[in-house]
Amino acid sequence: MHAGADAGAASWYIQKVIQSAVVPVAGLGTRLLPATKSQPKEMLPVARKPIVQYVVEELVSNGIEQILFVTGRSKGSIENHFDHDPELFQALTQANKQDLLRELEFEALKANFFYTRQRLQRGLGDAILCAENFAGEKPFLVALGDSILGLNAVSRAVSRMADVFDAKRASCVIAVEEVPSEETSHYGIVQPASGADDVFRIVNLVEKPAPKDAPSNLAIAGRYIFSPVIFDMIRRVQPDKRNEIQLTDAIQFMCDEGRRVLAVKLTPEEKRYDIGNFPSYFESFVEFALADPLYGADFRIALERLLAKTPAKV
Repeated sequence: MHAGADAGAASWYIQKVIQSAVVPVAGLGTRLLPATKSQPKEMLPVARKPIVQYVVEELVSNGIEQILFVTGRSKGSIENHFDHDPELFQALTQANKQDLLRELEFEALKANFFYTRQRLQRGLGDAILCAENFAGEKPFLVALGDSILGLNAVSRAVSRMADVFDAKRASCVIAVEEVPSEETSHYGIVQPASGADDVFRIVNLVEKPAPKDAPSNLAIAGRYIFSPVIFDMIRRVQPDKRNEIQLTDAIQFMCDEGRRVLAVKLTPEEKRYDIGNFPSYFESFVEFALADPLYGADFRIALERLLAKTPAKV
């Protein structure tokens, strides 16, 4: 977390504009089997913390006060993780394990946690629709539970998005990042109205286009702010061939109606760590482990030793 007056002002400001966040965590995580057979993808560790803890710490550092997890079957460990564990606390206290007690300080995060279940796997749009009663008539943030912004989740992107949402009277603000042109088929890609400054208007979205068909190399980066009108848009979306309701289709309806849909580009320091497959998971784990203040230096020595012993396969 950034310290100082600017960070404090940003947190105060977002509390006035965006107080609530929805974190969808109902997906099956099939691309990470067998690791995800009996535990949520979002609970896999990246260095010393589960993925979803980084997401929550980022949101709280940006002033979010209420977080709704949209869960599914076999996701109870997420609720347990953010709940207080009096037996564990007592055991560590009696053993005078102060270092381990400090590792549980996230239990005291200043946010209220809520949980609802997506009963059928019908896509991200349907998962957001499960949050309608939670959001009410106020704008809200959506943060994907398997995407970390910035090394150790140090990011002010959500605060900047809230600023743009309010100042531009937007219906939707989306965080985007530049990706290599040859990788557009892995992402939702946005089409800018004209140019692509740090903030720009979106006129079109394409889900996982081939590089030759991509309207840009700007990918949706797992953070959105919506006005409540998004729920009406989602209800208009027809299921795709997998019977899923795509959130990008609902946002496209906003664009087609001329509503103000804007993008905020992530800074280079706010790299998105998308833990969606094993290559990205391995890379993220290593990068976070190398940056660990306690174990990073020793891990780097061990890693260099292993790399020296094991030549890369071509």
